[in-house]
Amino acid sequence: MGKRGYIFLPGGFNKVIEELSKSYRIYAPVLKVGEGRFTDTDVVRYDFVKEASEIELDKKSDYSFKEILTPLSQTLFFFTENDVKESEIDEREVLVFLRSCDLNALKRLDQIYLHNGREEDYFYAGIRDKVKFVLMGCAHSYEDCFCVDMGTNRADDLDYSFSVDYIDNQFHCQLKDNVLEDIFTNNALKEQDITPRFVTENETRVKLPDSVPLSIFTSDMWEEYNTRCIGCGRCNYVCPTCTCYTMQDVYYTDNGRVGERRRVNASCMVDGYTNVAGGGEYRKKHGERMRFKTMHKIYDFKKRFGYNMCVGCGRCDTVCPEYISFSNIINKVTAKTLEVQNEK
Repeated sequence: MGKRGYIFLPGGFNKVIEELSKSYRIYAPVLKVGEGRFTDTDVVRYDFVKEASEIELDKKSDYSFKEILTPLSQTLFFFTENDVKESEIDEREVLVFLRSCDLNALKRLDQIYLHNGREEDYFYAGIRDKVKFVLMGCAHSYEDCFCVDMGTNRADDLDYSFSVDYIDNQFHCQLKDNVLEDIFTNNALKEQDITPRFVTENETRVKLPDSVPLSIFTSDMWEEYNTRCIGCGRCNYVCPTCTCYTMQDVYYTDNGRVGERRRVNASCMVDGYTNVAGGGEYRKKHGERMRFKTMHKIYDFKKRFGYNMCVGCGRCDTVCPEYISFSNIINKVTAKTLEVQNEK
């Protein structure tokens, strides 16, 4: 059953965006023509917008929304010999447009940074408090998506301000945030109950293992990725639930007493991630790294928090230059698990 909603003509919805832009920064997927991997290809990635026409509602974004919460490089504080000054952040609130899989990914990010049984991450929390979300409905499944099998194709019980679907040259919006009621009422064509569209079937399917025997961790199934994977880390950087980072101190002076500390995104698939003091390095082989990433997404995280880390957005499959399919890896783990169980 639908909830209170509004129908807008394109001009009316654009006025809504213009009004919201006075109080919020609008962060949404945008089609970047000619800015893809090659000069003649396009890419859809997140950027700040001022008008509704800038928001890409049809194509799936190649990159996730997470950079608004976990920037690729974030200056935490500046330091001199005697003083430390925390980096200033933009105090304006942000409205982020995202799909159901990404809104489910937000739940994973909050779990890791805010609700992991320890103190919440101060810098993440400072940004998170200023961000609200807009759910973009999915009229159909996209290439490489497997959100249905991961249970992330819907976001009914998650927190968002309003939803948006573009249907027959009209914008259909379900409103949940009463603060925005006047803006919606003043610009709407009419009111009616609205249910955000969601995917019910994916072409790509995965079967998740109920449990994973220890023998999977030493299985020879991972060896093919020693040669297939090139360790570029693209799968991590497009993933909406990958959260690993490293720290960098950037010095302005030769004496090392003036500079800044940055938190920089890291990848478990690239060289240097497991380097330790004394020159040690764990998981040197790419197959070992693939095993680590896979088990974290469909086993370790669930064992701790009760649900899978992967949301089935399929971006890792799409972006991989070696055409390695993560959905296929999940199915291989399940098949290998059943094989081990049948041998007992």
